[in-house]
Amino acid sequence: MFMQEFNVAILGASGYTGGELVRILVNHPNVKISYITAERHAGKKVSEVFPHLKGIVDLKLEKLDSKNIPDDIEIVFAALPHGTSADVIHEIYDRNVKIIDLGADFRLSEGNYRQWYGDHPCTDILKDAVYGISELYKKQIAESSLIANPGCYPTSSILPLAPLLKKNMVDESSIIIDSKSGVSGAGRSPSLDLHFCEVSEGFKAYKVAGHRHSPEIEQHLSEYSNKNVEIIFTPHLIPIDRGILSTIYVKTDKEYKTSELIQTLKQFYKGCSFIRIYDEDQFPNISYVRGSNYCDIGIKSIPEKKSAVIVSVIDNLVKGASGQAVQNMNIMMDLPETTGLNINPVYP
Repeated sequence: MFMQEFNVAILGASGYTGGELVRILVNHPNVKISYITAERHAGKKVSEVFPHLKGIVDLKLEKLDSKNIPDDIEIVFAALPHGTSADVIHEIYDRNVKIIDLGADFRLSEGNYRQWYGDHPCTDILKDAVYGISELYKKQIAESSLIANPGCYPTSSILPLAPLLKKNMVDESSIIIDSKSGVSGAGRSPSLDLHFCEVSEGFKAYKVAGHRHSPEIEQHLSEYSNKNVEIIFTPHLIPIDRGILSTIYVKTDKEYKTSELIQTLKQFYKGCSFIRIYDEDQFPNISYVRGSNYCDIGIKSIPEKKSAVIVSVIDNLVKGASGQAVQNMNIMMDLPETTGLNINPVYP
C-alpha cells in the first residue's frame, strides 16, 4: 500500500519544542524532515545539539532564511521567538505551504497582542490564523493553512473548562487557575533563575497576575463559549524537567454530583484519542502523561458550596507544544489524529 510522504521544515529546532518535534516526526510514517534551522547552532548536526538523536537524525542545521526554504516543502513548523516567527511566516504565507506556528504571534487578537507584546508585525494575515486546540477546532483546522499552536498553560486550562462553559455549568467570571510547570517550560536559553541550584528544592510562583498566557486563556475560552470569561491565573515553577499540573477552581450554576460533571466531560470528549477523563475520586499525576500527547482530567464537585475543583495534567513539551502541533498537522493533511503520536507515557 502506497503511503504519501510530506516534506517538512522545522524552523528553530535547537530549543526544547524544536527538539521534541524532531523526536516525534522522525517516527511519523508520512513525514520526511527535509529542512531544519537553528541560528546559534547553524552548521552543526541535529545530533550534536541533541545527543539523544545520534544515529537517528543527523541532518545539518541551517541558518534561517525564508528564501532558502525548499520549494517542495509542504508543511512548516515555526518554533521561533515572537516577532521573528510572524516576520518569517509573512514572507512564506503566499506559498503553497501549510504553517503551524508554535510561538505566540498568531494566538491573540490584535488588541491583546499589542497590550502584551507590542504592535503586531503582520495584521493582514492575523485574521486567517486558526487557534489549534485540536479537540475543539478540528473542522476549522482542517480547512486552514495557518495554525496558531496554543501555549502549554492554555492547553491545560482550556481543555477541562471548555465543555463546562459551553454547557453553562460554571460561572465564567470567577475562575481561578493555579498551574505548576516543569523547568523546560521556560525554554532552553541559559538563565540564572533556571540554574540547578536556583530551582532544586524550590517551588515558587512567578509573573503573578501578569503572565502572557492569561489573555490567551481568557480570549479563547470567551470565543468558544460566547461568554466574557475572566480568570485569575497564577503559574508556578517546580523542580522537575517537564509536565504541567493545573488545579482549577470554579463556581457551578447549581449543585452537581461529581458523577454528573464527569459524565459531561466524558460525553464531550467521546472519541477524542488524547483526552482521558478520570473516574470519581481519582486524579491525574504529571508522571502519568510524561512523554505522551495525553491530557488527563479529574474533577470533584463540592455541591454544598456550588463549586468544583478540576485537576488536569499534560506534558508541556508534547500536548502542550510539539505533540499538539503534530496532531494539528495530521488534521490539516487529512490523516488520523493519532498518526505518529501513539507514544505511551514513560513511567516511572
